[in-house]
Amino acid sequence: MRSNPVNDLMQKGLQEHLFPGAVLLVGKGDAPLFFKAYGQANLFSGRPMTRETVFDLASLTKPLATTLAVARLVDQERIALDRPLAKWLPTLAGSDKATMTARQLLCHQSGFPAHRLFYMTLKSLGPKKRKSAVLNLLTHVPLLGQPGKSSLYSDLGFMLLCRLVEAVAGCPMNQFLKAEIYDPMGVTDLFFVDLTGRQRPDGPYAATELCPLRNRLLVGEVHDDNAWFSGGIDGHAGLFGTAEAVFRLLRSLVADLHGLGSPAVFSRQILSEMFFGIETNPLPLGFDRPAVLNSSAGRYFSANSVGHLGFTGVSFWMDLNKDFTIILLTNRVHPFRWNNRLSQFRPKIHDRVMEHFEILPD
Repeated sequence: MRSNPVNDLMQKGLQEHLFPGAVLLVGKGDAPLFFKAYGQANLFSGRPMTRETVFDLASLTKPLATTLAVARLVDQERIALDRPLAKWLPTLAGSDKATMTARQLLCHQSGFPAHRLFYMTLKSLGPKKRKSAVLNLLTHVPLLGQPGKSSLYSDLGFMLLCRLVEAVAGCPMNQFLKAEIYDPMGVTDLFFVDLTGRQRPDGPYAATELCPLRNRLLVGEVHDDNAWFSGGIDGHAGLFGTAEAVFRLLRSLVADLHGLGSPAVFSRQILSEMFFGIETNPLPLGFDRPAVLNSSAGRYFSANSVGHLGFTGVSFWMDLNKDFTIILLTNRVHPFRWNNRLSQFRPKIHDRVMEHFEILPD
């Protein structure tokens, strides 16, 4: 039987303990070309990974949840990307964030530092006080630079965007996403695990870390500590989902971009800005583009590609020129986060996929 070079490399990743398990989905247009699960979802129970396994999507929350919520509010003319956030979040007025805009946050040009250990403060507060406390913490974090003047990838900017969405929408961000975006697009397996609720969604979750802070194996609760202490729903992390759900959402966005959504959830204007930026700021909104050198996307994705990585070991890349998508979801932080060799493996598997399916430069 002829071997499959993509399958062979994934098996090698397992054998070399780069990740306990993985799901790889490759799509051309709306059709999956390759969709397979590998290894184990939970090393301690021995539960195998399946195509239906639900992953902690970590920072994929930024493009696939928070960015989309902001975009929907822009389409509804309830916010504007280039107006100061203080219009909707008055607590920012008078601070060094008074002129900050949603576009600057989405493009990681806010001046915010990359990260802060907010959970060290939040853990001393009652659960009902934590969410509102985050806005106060964000307001008082000193900026590293003037908004709009430089770029630095920041979790904090997307935490602030979550507060913007909830202030304008008048409900938790997960409820707004479900009602306004995921349900209309027919995407059922993307959701947040609300830790303040009595019931969590059932699902075959991929285990993440043996967490020293929470003193347990994390299964079906967000890995990121700042997101966990703020109740599981935040702008930088907290989204859970399957590989197929990520694929269907991305394909729905492309359909709306080309005016083929029926009915469309997003305007072509906001999607064009989301993927390609604007003349005065060519950075995409909430998404990444392949780096010129040593890109995690590998060698073959075109410049008109968008994607993102997540700390738990998840990623997607979508080439808008070639209409080609690779989604790689792993639980590489299980049982401990120190295994970081996936960063060297990811571009290799992307290249192997593109070569196997002959999706090469013109």
